[in-house]
Amino acid sequence: MAGRPEGMVCVGAIAGAFGVHGEARIKSFCADPGAVGDYGPLSLEDGRTLTLRLTRPVKGGFAARLGGVATREDAEALKGQRLYAPRERLPALPNDEFYHADLIGLEVVDTGGHVLGRVRAVHDHGAGDLLEIAVPGSPRPVLLPFTLAAVPTVDPGAGRIVADPPLGLFDDDRPDGPAEEPE
Repeated sequence: MAGRPEGMVCVGAIAGAFGVHGEARIKSFCADPGAVGDYGPLSLEDGRTLTLRLTRPVKGGFAARLGGVATREDAEALKGQRLYAPRERLPALPNDEFYHADLIGLEVVDTGGHVLGRVRAVHDHGAGDLLEIAVPGSPRPVLLPFTLAAVPTVDPGAGRIVADPPLGLFDDDRPDGPAEEPE
């Protein structure tokens, strides 16, 4: 799998075929689920582009017609493919909100300016977003809660995030070892 195309934001995924006439079932990742059809043509991870026309809501998403997809087998072959739109086609967000794609790749520093790592991914497991941080010199990533307390500053323009992580989250991964507790 090639991964997220540069400058693109994942807006949905193809969940498989719907019916027998070449429609696909689409899962939307947009705040307004029906907006997934507004950002086309959309790109797949392998670089192909396709048009998408939502035809009706169905359980868990939408039925849609995809350009170049004429049969159930064609639609089923695309199952699992993520759908990407160019970042500039998406609506602007308020200052305190970010698209996940805007966070991936940002350098993460602590409040003292020490580099903690880079954002590798953003996970949402229902209780709030977690930033997956690739830590230099460590084979294990660190999951940082994406809350105002743990991440007081996000500056995509400067390419960095200032973090105030919970005590002990990064300490054991720093090259100089665990931080000393003040007495």
